[in-house]
Amino acid sequence: MSGAEHSAVTIALSKKEMKEHQTPDMDALFQDMSNRPIIIEAYPIQEEPTDTPGYTEVCTKRVHLIRHGQGFHNMLADSYRSEGKSWDQFVSDSRNPYVVPEVTDAPLTNKGRLQASALQPSARDMSPPVELVVVSPQCRATQTGLIAFRHLLEGGGGGGKKVFVAHENVREESGVHVCDQRRSISNARFEFPQVDWTGIESDDDPIFKADKRESKAEVGERIYDFLMWLREREEGTVAVASHSGWLMTLFSGVCVSKEELKPWFQTGEMRSVKLVWKKRD
Repeated sequence: MSGAEHSAVTIALSKKEMKEHQTPDMDALFQDMSNRPIIIEAYPIQEEPTDTPGYTEVCTKRVHLIRHGQGFHNMLADSYRSEGKSWDQFVSDSRNPYVVPEVTDAPLTNKGRLQASALQPSARDMSPPVELVVVSPQCRATQTGLIAFRHLLEGGGGGGKKVFVAHENVREESGVHVCDQRRSISNARFEFPQVDWTGIESDDDPIFKADKRESKAEVGERIYDFLMWLREREEGTVAVASHSGWLMTLFSGVCVSKEELKPWFQTGEMRSVKLVWKKRD
């Protein structure tokens, strides 16, 4: 589900960016992940997992995956596009809206906050209820998770532990785009004290490079490591607030996924899945 309607400009830009991510490197990543001793399969939440010859199911979780609401970088890109401007999104030059210094670790726009708020009824009514909300440490995703699952803060649940947990490996494909460069964790902790930041080791951003984008293999490895971490968590129902490129790589490069899960996420969109970890016999 999506928290808001999207303009024709936004839809056109989404199609362009999805195509730019559909590369041979994504296919190579999927082949690598498919040959690992533990694979992860993704099913729409209403479907029952099927048997996979040669593999034994070891873990299943219900996971609600969310792309953050509209950030200021998204708004700027839509504006550029509506003016007829074009750019190579992986190149750092003045035509690229994602490298403008003012969108560094871009927060949500008012529209983005409304998109996150629109998810609240679904988030509140989930059954079984969400026990853990994992957020990207980038501002817009953290804000989205906190707004969408605000009832978890109001209810004081978690038995004294924080329900919201930041994880470095849930952040967007990094490099070149300053919108994907995160702020320091000390600043994030001050701004979002509701979130558990203890699992992130480096105060400064250890991933971002101004002149080089992460490869699909690097992003895929981060996602796989996150999924191995998630497998060991006790919670059976989890929400994850992340980003479009990360989510596309999850479904197209890392997981064995149903086709309906692979399209580009719009801002403020949530898809609910069953993730199944299977070990090779």
